[in-house]
Amino acid sequence: MNDDWRLTNQEKYLKNCELELTQFESHRNSDHKHCSFCWDKFSENAEDLHFGYVANKKYWICPNCFNDFKEMFGWKVIEG
Repeated sequence: MNDDWRLTNQEKYLKNCELELTQFESHRNSDHKHCSFCWDKFSENAEDLHFGYVANKKYWICPNCFNDFKEMFGWKVIEG
């Protein structure tokens, strides 16, 4: 899996992080975010993702990438 196109040195800031499963909400400075791996879009628009995993209130991870990389990155999901 180390040759997966989605891996672009995220271990520098996402290795062994605590993640929170949460709903995306737009903010004044940002109406969307992207998955830190596959770049799927999170927003309040119907065609985009609405729920995902967040690390450090900054890095979003879609459910598919979470499932693909949770063991490799040693993530722990916490209650929000």
